[in-house]
Amino acid sequence: MGSVKKLSNVIAGFVLLIAAWQITIIIGNYDEALLPPPLKVWEGIVSLIKDGSFFVHLQVSLMRFLIGYLSAVIIAVILGLIFGRVLALWNILDPVVQVLRPVSPIAWSPFIVLWFGIGDIPAIVIIFIAAFFPVLLSTVSAVRKVDPIYLKVAQNFEIRKSHLLVKIILPAAFPFIANGLHIALGTAWIFLVAGEMVGAQSGLGYLIVDARNSMNLDLVLAGIIFIGVCGLLLDKAIGLFEKWVDRQWGRANQ
Repeated sequence: MGSVKKLSNVIAGFVLLIAAWQITIIIGNYDEALLPPPLKVWEGIVSLIKDGSFFVHLQVSLMRFLIGYLSAVIIAVILGLIFGRVLALWNILDPVVQVLRPVSPIAWSPFIVLWFGIGDIPAIVIIFIAAFFPVLLSTVSAVRKVDPIYLKVAQNFEIRKSHLLVKIILPAAFPFIANGLHIALGTAWIFLVAGEMVGAQSGLGYLIVDARNSMNLDLVLAGIIFIGVCGLLLDKAIGLFEKWVDRQWGRANQ
């Protein structure tokens, strides 16, 4: 019953959004070339799906995203576990991280294009930078918040340091790390599109740029909708992954 109500609320929200969109066009008397109506955008969505171009661009974007995001998560979690335990080293590196973290990944794009050329790698590097810092900082913070009782028990059982990180600290810190995974996913998906607008010849970001250059604003809005829906599905996927990990570690009901 609750899922039905939730679905009805989602449908109602989108109906209100579409209605507001159409009312804005009518009241503002906007030309279709400036603000395409919902029906025209829907026709654009259908055309992109029918000719297969949407799936081609989506496949490329997802490939870039998964490579950049997963590599950033793996490296950031490993480094975060180490830095969270070796505080003397983290105190030295923390100011450097805090200086680099606020810099937009797009600001690095001139160097990235010069170093890696045009193609998939620049977009992947931009995604990596966007995802790396949120996961690193959340992991370091999570490790420092681990209950000292866990560490004392591990010490009493003489658990080796390598096993301590994987079997004790990582499971205890994961709920806090998961927050970083969510933040990093949203940030990386945003900068994926931005990266594809800068130096790529394919992908959802390129789809929007190409449609804009052709003045097909219905396809621009169609691309924006595709990006929003895909971002929502990815966020749900990371949520399912988080629940799966909690079940594996016996924390599903906590």
